[in-house]
Amino acid sequence: MQEEAARAILPAAVYDYYRDGIGAQVTRDEAAAAWREWRFVPRLFRDVSRVSTEVELFGARLAAPVLAGPTALHTLAHPEGEAATARGVAAAGSLLVLSARAGRPLAEIPTAGPWWFQAYVLRDRDITEQQVRAAAAAGAGAIVLTADAPFVHPRPVPQAGALSPATRPVGREQDPALDAGAIGWLAAISGRPVLVKGVLGARDAMTCVDAGAAGVIVSNHGGRQLDRVVATARALGPVVEAVAGRVPVLVDGGIRDGGDVLTALALGARAVLIGRPVLWALATGGADGARDCLDYYRTDLARTMAQAGLPALSDIDADVITRP
Repeated sequence: MQEEAARAILPAAVYDYYRDGIGAQVTRDEAAAAWREWRFVPRLFRDVSRVSTEVELFGARLAAPVLAGPTALHTLAHPEGEAATARGVAAAGSLLVLSARAGRPLAEIPTAGPWWFQAYVLRDRDITEQQVRAAAAAGAGAIVLTADAPFVHPRPVPQAGALSPATRPVGREQDPALDAGAIGWLAAISGRPVLVKGVLGARDAMTCVDAGAAGVIVSNHGGRQLDRVVATARALGPVVEAVAGRVPVLVDGGIRDGGDVLTALALGARAVLIGRPVLWALATGGADGARDCLDYYRTDLARTMAQAGLPALSDIDADVITRP
């Protein structure tokens, strides 16, 4: 929505850091197009004079099933960084998933609205434990374990300081020996539900649920760690089928408007997360930009639902979409 405006004001190195995937950018470039592979089948004779997009997730009542996903170093986009993002997300009635590699310390980030904490399990697990306990004490409603990046793909990170992969101590890198036992460990030390992010296959989805995950997030890390990874729009259905309602399934990757959100919900997602669009909005408008970004998704989802004859989220099912 605002990518070109952000590109005009951000330093080129920052814009490239946020936008780029890796390799030939296959995964990044096909993310949005994959959602457009579906077509809507509107329903007639439904009262859509009022449309509700409200949803409840792990005790948080949200204006729409659209969350601000975890992305690092918001301070590169705006001087206030995650502090501005958090204010904007709360004003929109949404939920922020705060990155473990935020550009602002946790104590400087307002938590007026519901939020979750994204965590990596690091080689030095004491660091992970400190981060997760601090987040839980500060009010995080859930922990999101990013499990699909055993190694950080090397890329220039402008002005990142100690958070840059080039300068981080080895103990602060992801543990490449991560196993599903980390799910229960994180739940135990935080006292919070743990969702696993990075699930793309039915087998891994079941492994997560069997290990105690309270939810799974279908994600390919924005194409930033491994190229030619399956698009999340194509991976979502099999994961939903495998989980079979045992836990909520969320999804991110290339979701750019209310039609994409509706498609994800029809495929069985409980909610979606957006990443880069929030960064572009933050760069161009600060907290107000982040608020307006999430408001756009909510209003566009409501408009699309009305045109499709769907007055409430509970009316959305697989029959709403079809392959052309």
